[in-house]
Amino acid sequence: MENLHPESVAINAGRPDPQAGAPLNPDISLNSTYVAGGIGYGRFGNQTWSALEEAITALENGDSTLAFSSGMGAITAVFSLLPHGAPVVASDQGYSGTMTLLKKYHEQGRLEVRFVDISNTADVFEALIGAAFLWIESPTNPGLKVAELPQIIGEAKKRNMGVAVDNTFATALNQQPLNLGADISMNSVTKYLSGHSDVIIGSLTMRDPALYSRLLEARTLQGSIPGPFESWLALRGLRTFPLRFRAAEASAREIVKRLPALAHVSNIRYPGFGAIISFEIDASVAEIENVLNASELISNATSLGGVETTWERRRRWPSESESISENLVRLSVGCEHIEDLWRDISQSLAP
Repeated sequence: MENLHPESVAINAGRPDPQAGAPLNPDISLNSTYVAGGIGYGRFGNQTWSALEEAITALENGDSTLAFSSGMGAITAVFSLLPHGAPVVASDQGYSGTMTLLKKYHEQGRLEVRFVDISNTADVFEALIGAAFLWIESPTNPGLKVAELPQIIGEAKKRNMGVAVDNTFATALNQQPLNLGADISMNSVTKYLSGHSDVIIGSLTMRDPALYSRLLEARTLQGSIPGPFESWLALRGLRTFPLRFRAAEASAREIVKRLPALAHVSNIRYPGFGAIISFEIDASVAEIENVLNASELISNATSLGGVETTWERRRRWPSESESISENLVRLSVGCEHIEDLWRDISQSLAP
């Protein structure tokens, strides 16, 4: 069936063909060895990966998807395709793993990375001159800066550049990078797609068969393959992804409306969609940590996108961008009742 809504796609994509007496869900294929003539070897493919990849492809409106052992495995595979010294344009703040990798590549001369404010389109356009590849994270993590994707991607493609978008925060429910001309849409499947804080996995979705072949080779040779059980868990979580995400997004919007009433909260950041809110607490670092640990419902923990709400002071991690304030708290809103969440937030932040 075509033109299904995301809820229907998430529930139905990646299932076996219906047959009398056949299982409704794909099996977990726990195999490293195959009889000659098919997959060949467990590093080359797996039926459980394929089911997950099919579902993500449908959500992202792509032609093919590759699942990886982690989001960083997927990101590293993309950059491994670029020639030595290639000029790359990327956000000057974003997911700390990506930022750390790009800074290391730049210092080593592996890539020439031009870090820009991804929300400043004029600066991005200038940085694109002579560049070979554009990596966009929008909204950024944890500053929640938003790029003008149609304009930036369009300009990059005029210059015959490759373009990849980290779509983890927005998800395919809010933006579909491939429809805007990007070559790759990347997801940390660990987050919203799987949604239960129990699996680490990443994905790359694309339309170009030649690009797919190159990234497949990178995954195979680098060995960054997902486990079958992890793939099965991710697919099971993905079945409820739109329902979970919409519920969390609705609560996030309500929390954003209420946060200004709290005395010690300032610099609230929310792009108008999604379930991540960043804000600053006007207090010392020690006092902020006490606030985050005082909550009874919300966990002081890293990562995001699970059914449970979490928050943390991002600069507790040495790898976090120095442009992020020591006082910034990233709140990942989950699926608890909004009034329970708000009571926990307001009590934790009470003077």
